[in-house]
Amino acid sequence: MFLTKLRMSHYRNYDEIEIKTNSNVNIFVGPNAQGKTNLLEAIYVLALTKSHRTHQDKELISWNAEQTYLHAELNKKYGDCKLDLMITPKGKKAKINGLEQRKLSNFIGAMNVVMFAPEDLEIVKGAPGVRRRFLDMEIGQVQPYYLYDLSQYQKILLQRNNFLKQPSSSGPSAEAMLSVWNEQLAQYGVKIMKKRQSFIKKLQHWAETIHQGITNAMETLLIRYAPSFEIQDIEDESVLFNQFMIKLSQVKEQEMRRGITLIGPHRDDLLFFINEKEAQTFGSQGQQRTTALSLKLAEIELIHEEVGEYPLLLLDDVLSELDEYRQTQLIRTFQQKVQTFITTTGLESVHLDQLDQASVFQVQQGKVSHGG
Repeated sequence: MFLTKLRMSHYRNYDEIEIKTNSNVNIFVGPNAQGKTNLLEAIYVLALTKSHRTHQDKELISWNAEQTYLHAELNKKYGDCKLDLMITPKGKKAKINGLEQRKLSNFIGAMNVVMFAPEDLEIVKGAPGVRRRFLDMEIGQVQPYYLYDLSQYQKILLQRNNFLKQPSSSGPSAEAMLSVWNEQLAQYGVKIMKKRQSFIKKLQHWAETIHQGITNAMETLLIRYAPSFEIQDIEDESVLFNQFMIKLSQVKEQEMRRGITLIGPHRDDLLFFINEKEAQTFGSQGQQRTTALSLKLAEIELIHEEVGEYPLLLLDDVLSELDEYRQTQLIRTFQQKVQTFITTTGLESVHLDQLDQASVFQVQQGKVSHGG
């Protein structure tokens, strides 16, 4: 997968811009707050139809503009591909090769990306919500239908929580209503849990090998799925559904008192262990950073395994965060396999001697010029 052209109109601090990205490695250099991250974010938004930085789509639209428009041209394994995404305060329109996609889930996956940014350390040491978002975004890229199941689950969860908050959520009619919500919640919840477990197994396979390489086989990384309730058998969907329903009945009184759904994928977590010790609590910052790096490199291999070609790699101001050995590992990994986009405040933090034919772009106040 190779991005040859990126066009942006009224996107954040960019008015109109077109960039030709004909190199395997593309480096955007400039002081902070000039728009470097916005370029990488635009590529990410074209892949996933949402930002990694904000939930508010209106923040992506330039000040005083009514909409933003993004366009990408790709060389893919099975032919060229053109992507168009228009974002307005009322919604989004997406096209693949000029054909409008009725569902955004049909658009997601046409371009695959792996983003690595300083805040990715939060995947290891941050709150469970950060790890759930990581899972949802990455699974959604390789299995777009997962996003449909997730959106259905979230709608049901919202309605069920609203029901639990009502003073009249007791009595025969309320019991019948709750039973309906429970079945629907479990139906979609089970699908999400199975896909998360399957994804984590594959991620573990790649991340363990990569982590051992980075640490010279001194450390072993284990990734474990931590669902919101204890599960006997996650492989059998009907058994898992029954376990989900039983658990809902067990926490019913507690949920009624608190007015909130206490179990389900919205309360799942992901645990990381280094040499059998939990990385979030006992890992050093260096170990947490290595774990995050291993995860991102594992994602690249996992996407290749799932879709048959490598994703684009977006490195947002991370090379300066890594010591020389980790940076070398990262450059060696991406250089021969994936087209990479790097942002940095200065080229002194990038080992250019290890890069073959990198293109350098200068970024200044929403303007991009080619050449170092």
